[in-house]
Amino acid sequence: MLSSGIGLSKGVQLLQNGIGVTLPIPLLNFSVSQRLSSLWNSTQLRQFVVEEKAVRGDGFRKKIDTYAQMITTDAQMSVATTKKQMKYVLVTGGVVSGLGKGVTASSIGVVLKACGLRVTSIKIDPYLNTDAGTMSPFEHGEVFVLDDGGEVDLDLGNYERFLDIRLTKDNNITTGKIYQSVIDKERRGDYLGKTVQVVPHITDAIKNWIESVSSIPVDGKDQPADVCVIELGGTVGDIESMPFIEALRQLSFSLGKENFCLIHVSLVPVLGVVGEQKTKPTQHSVRELRALGLTPDLLACRSDQPLIEGTKEKLSQFCHVPVSNILNIHDVPNIWHVPLILRNQNAHKAILKQLNYLSIASAPDLQNWTQMAESYDNLTNYVKIAMVGKYTGLMDSYLSVVKALLHACVACSLKPSVQWIAASDLEEENARLAPQVHDDAWETLRSCSCVLVPGGFGDRGVPGMILAAKYARENNIPYLGICLGMQISVIEFSRYVLGMERANSEEFDPLTPFPVVIFMPEGSRTHMGSTMRLGSRRTFFKDSTCISSKLYGNSAFVDERHRHRYEVNPVIVGQLEAAGLNFVGSDESGKRMEILELAGHPYYIGVQFHPEFKSRPGKPTAVFLGLILAATGQLQAHLKEL
Repeated sequence: MLSSGIGLSKGVQLLQNGIGVTLPIPLLNFSVSQRLSSLWNSTQLRQFVVEEKAVRGDGFRKKIDTYAQMITTDAQMSVATTKKQMKYVLVTGGVVSGLGKGVTASSIGVVLKACGLRVTSIKIDPYLNTDAGTMSPFEHGEVFVLDDGGEVDLDLGNYERFLDIRLTKDNNITTGKIYQSVIDKERRGDYLGKTVQVVPHITDAIKNWIESVSSIPVDGKDQPADVCVIELGGTVGDIESMPFIEALRQLSFSLGKENFCLIHVSLVPVLGVVGEQKTKPTQHSVRELRALGLTPDLLACRSDQPLIEGTKEKLSQFCHVPVSNILNIHDVPNIWHVPLILRNQNAHKAILKQLNYLSIASAPDLQNWTQMAESYDNLTNYVKIAMVGKYTGLMDSYLSVVKALLHACVACSLKPSVQWIAASDLEEENARLAPQVHDDAWETLRSCSCVLVPGGFGDRGVPGMILAAKYARENNIPYLGICLGMQISVIEFSRYVLGMERANSEEFDPLTPFPVVIFMPEGSRTHMGSTMRLGSRRTFFKDSTCISSKLYGNSAFVDERHRHRYEVNPVIVGQLEAAGLNFVGSDESGKRMEILELAGHPYYIGVQFHPEFKSRPGKPTAVFLGLILAATGQLQAHLKEL
């Protein structure tokens, strides 16, 4: 607390700079109070308070004629910074799902961050699940894992990758979480016998959750962010999202227009027969949104081609949004162009104007981002990567793996050519049932420069994964196994090198005579949600000369995110290592195996953790980078440089 007898003009200056002023002046006369109040109401940053306090003293009558007049030593002016008001940008969607609200929200965050603001994010998922942990990848895409063990929607992965931040599980709000918290309060008696209702109790819980989570720093600094970008999942009109829309309506009203900006993402289709950009779907979507009490400040229109001016004018007329605030997010070669599209259409100016941040924000500095987007477009060389998995029918099931491969390939000046191979297609049984599919799968596998077996649960496709690992091991093809992929390599090695013909995981065969992969003692066999080994865990390198340690910068340890309930049986480790399958990384106890490498192989690595969750544009994760370097014959040269 800075305390000194300074001029009132200095106090005015501090107010204008966004600093709160506390005046402990006895019997402060009404005209001065009125002038200070008027000054306060005119400031751009209403994030602080002016407070008057009475103090004892003989010289309490002071003559204050102008703002420049000095306050004598009997009166003290204390200058104190107080909690600033969070600004919110809400992104909603209409017409259809899958328009790219997550990428849009992430890109808005990138542009605002480029303007010098600190940004955090919240994703609202209206489904009743407590989290995404028990949801099928086929239905909802991958489950993204955070440092704190939160199993969340894949859009939080987009936020982390685009903004280079570390979110918490509370940054993903679900209907299940909200209702559970309210029911827990009711059971404790917190509502003192009142009838618990959607309004106000559920809506209040939503608002409190948003305001609480938005104040948590996510960029490694101590203070809260300047702006919180909220994405509301689903589409406007979905019955399950109604409580959230009502809560957000109340929140926007209580915060005021200068603290809340609503961006509505909608579709502007082109009918093949007519060839005209149709605005009616967006008109209906905005009308429904307004009927629920929310009026969009900006429209983000998705389309195949850029919108023509006539389309924008029509949207402006019927949706009550200025033409300058109608953004067009058309299809682009890669999603790194989306922030640039928003910048080029002055989206940042419209948002900053709405949030009253024009005076403190700078022009967006997206030089590095532009270089990254354009350099990728100019790449001409490819590397073929065999992705042998269980959920290859939906790319979003392995979204973070695909992004990690992209980051690693770009670092090597390459484009990834991911060859999706359903593991079951490689199985010998499939040679009889569908011989052409079986032959095509093997032909694709043999045409690739490296093999990646990602994580998964259940026994479907496991025999095919084992065959893929065997092919990579015997033919010196670079191999990376993640989580289940590491366990697959242990099963394959035990069967075909150690001669344990029926070696298996307890997950796939509880009665196997050679349980080389076992259920973790701390896991639960009765409850599925949040009962795995989750979140960031430390792995210690046992051999500083191993490839993995070098790729991680010769570090003694590495912190990576986990999601598994089975582990390598420590009893079998000695036999495996004696035959050449070395476990070069383990947990702090030394009994839980984390990283394996095959001696004499150019690149055969398995990791129990999920390194893909911490990969960032321009910051590829180590073992993915190693895979691509090995696939292109650059690994040894790279290791010598480290």
